[in-house]
Amino acid sequence: MISYEQLSRPELEAEYAVQKARFESFKERGLKLNIARGIPSTEQLELSMDMLDVCRDRADYIAEGTDTRCYGLVDGIPAAKRFFSEILGVSPESVIVGGNSSLNMMYDMMIRTKVFGIGGCEPWCRQPGKLKWICIVPGYDRHFAVSEEMGFELVPVKMLETGPDVDAIEELVKDPTVKGMWCIPKHSNPCGTTYTPETVKRLASLKPAAADFRIYWDNAYCVHDIYDDCMELVPIQPLAEAAGNPNMVIQFMSTSKMGFPGAGVACLSAGPEDVKAIRARIAIQTIGPDKMNMLRHIRYFKDLQGLKDHMKLHAELIRPKFETVLNVLDKEAGELSFVRWTRPRGGYFISLWVMPGTAKRTVELAAEGGVVLTPAGSTWPLKFDPEDSNIRIAPTKPGVEEITLAAELLGISLKLAALEKLLNR
Repeated sequence: MISYEQLSRPELEAEYAVQKARFESFKERGLKLNIARGIPSTEQLELSMDMLDVCRDRADYIAEGTDTRCYGLVDGIPAAKRFFSEILGVSPESVIVGGNSSLNMMYDMMIRTKVFGIGGCEPWCRQPGKLKWICIVPGYDRHFAVSEEMGFELVPVKMLETGPDVDAIEELVKDPTVKGMWCIPKHSNPCGTTYTPETVKRLASLKPAAADFRIYWDNAYCVHDIYDDCMELVPIQPLAEAAGNPNMVIQFMSTSKMGFPGAGVACLSAGPEDVKAIRARIAIQTIGPDKMNMLRHIRYFKDLQGLKDHMKLHAELIRPKFETVLNVLDKEAGELSFVRWTRPRGGYFISLWVMPGTAKRTVELAAEGGVVLTPAGSTWPLKFDPEDSNIRIAPTKPGVEEITLAAELLGISLKLAALEKLLNR
């Protein structure tokens, strides 16, 4: 392993000159590449185009006696409930199917709890003191933004190889002001971690002091395997019920990265008391969701196996891009002692750790060279990474040739940022 910290100043200056020359060569190319967000490629979107033709005649829009073109069924068509229940490992009665955005359903759920309360508790807006929300780090910036907007104090908990640090969580939930936590349990954003069965069981068995504590279980990447040997995620709801916590978990998911992100179908699943209360609020909120879109998705995917078969086509497109990034990082930084990265088996992201104190500079240099990355710090609450070391890579949208260039420039940038820091100390 090569440790920049142990190099002499002349050696650091020589290495800096080499990397700087490479960097200037990249700048001359005028690149305009973006690996900032997890966006499906055009080729991935093309995979689902036949969905638009599955309902062509009037009769196609009749589902189990319901005309999906009209009002009604505020919590979704029965076929969609059955479809999502099979994926989540819950009963269809616990599922509410909505519009295209699971993030929107999470936001609405938090607003409802803040204004009306949940589980017979006072609404959050009437509870005294500063309320807290657990955030797994590195994590998803949009989750953190929702909690921030609700006025929570965000409490970071580290992600381990097995999932979040449950020891820390078990201590935190003894505080009645801790009201919930975010989880992306499979192929998590951005580390790609899948929670082990033991982690899921311990989370399902939490004994929080707050009766209105809820785990927001975001199954964003539940069928997004890149390889066939991915670890299966244990369904959490049966474990929560067995532990005496039937209403502690609220699950969310959508078809956004399975079909069309802007025109998918989202859902939530909750315990018996919670789902009853949520359904009552939604009945005031809307006369009916887009049931035609639900029906198109069900007719196209058919069932869980049909969905898995479809996702294998996505994997064929995504896998080479992930492998390209990892191969380039191995070549550029594999021998550097201060750099590490994840090797995900699914999902949409690679998590990279650079020399502490240099992530922002690395992102800045990459942008100067023509590659846009997620802003450093975004994977922590309030966009503040205390070590300034984590960077999220999203390789799905560009082509392999573009990804190769972007990863090479990233490797050069992280080395330049580290050399700058050491030369200026």
